[in-house]
Amino acid sequence: MLRNRGVRIGKLFGIPIFLHTSWFVIFALITFSLESQYAGAHTQWTTQQNWGLAVVTALLFFGSVLFHEMSHSVVARHYRIPVVSITLFFFGGVAALNRDPENAVQEFNIAAAGPASSFVLAGLFFLATLAAPADSMARAVTEYLSVINLSLAVFNLLPGFPMDGGRILRSIVWGWTKSFTKASRLSARTGQVIASGMIGLGVFSAIRAWRTPDGDVTNGVWLALIGWFLLSAAKQSYAQAETRTALEGLLVSDIMTAEPATVGREISLEDYAREVTRSGRGSHLVIAHGQLVGMISSDALGRVPQQDWNVTSVQAVMTPRHKIPWAEPGESALKLLDRMRSVGMAQMPVIADGSVVGMVTRESIVRALERHNQMAHPTGA
Repeated sequence: MLRNRGVRIGKLFGIPIFLHTSWFVIFALITFSLESQYAGAHTQWTTQQNWGLAVVTALLFFGSVLFHEMSHSVVARHYRIPVVSITLFFFGGVAALNRDPENAVQEFNIAAAGPASSFVLAGLFFLATLAAPADSMARAVTEYLSVINLSLAVFNLLPGFPMDGGRILRSIVWGWTKSFTKASRLSARTGQVIASGMIGLGVFSAIRAWRTPDGDVTNGVWLALIGWFLLSAAKQSYAQAETRTALEGLLVSDIMTAEPATVGREISLEDYAREVTRSGRGSHLVIAHGQLVGMISSDALGRVPQQDWNVTSVQAVMTPRHKIPWAEPGESALKLLDRMRSVGMAQMPVIADGSVVGMVTRESIVRALERHNQMAHPTGA
């Protein structure tokens, strides 16, 4: 999701705000649903009033979701954890942090800030409902927002990743076991169980509604879709936890490629594209007179029109050496993985005594994981 955040709509306190493409679909569905709800409950309102109020309510709902995510972000920034972006999508929203919290207390406070903010909004909208005139538009809007924010808070407290309750569970287990990896694995597994249950319940509800005269399958389908999304996220979280387990105790020298791929800075992008195809490697160190001068990846090819490849050199689009973070052979592999994620790099050179001695790439990490799995699960003769 971070690679394809969607449509950027601006910044809030310096944090880029994106709308995922799925947001537009769910915004339309919520608006249609609210219009139908208002029309049925308030026959004295005009069609224009129903539609206008439905749009305003849907916008305020997603404003509440944004407030929920901003609460996570404010606490994260308090702990000096950079917030990359906030993205609103069909299920709600996500605040992308540059790195994981340093300890269980930070994890708990960041995770709990979201549900706490939704509870606050639910209370404020409830008070506004009590103050609004009966059967008024203001009362209809505030009543809906009070209920939906309360539901959002309670739902997010379910103890399974990627929901806030799963992160709270992870913080508690992390504090108890002193192992972030074990805590991540448990919360991800719990998330898979909860998500699978939601899918099953949603399918069952949809089938039962379909067999019932005038039954509405929408709620069941919606529940199953949310469960499917959560299951995918929980599986991804579990895979990340397994990766951390495999890398624990390893050094950079254990996972690096000792003979990194290199190219000369004077060659054209056309020649570089041929080298990428020939070598099967997506990143190369750029060498001049035996010295490292930069780094280039196949992604650079997409930034230059193909008709200009033959007149554009590697040097023109490479990342120069002074802008390249690097690792040492004796550095922890796990810490390097976190550092690569924090700076958004998929590969990093390894330097010792001023000379390049290797390269850490996605491929070299995968090979290290495969070796770990082979040793952990040896095949019989």
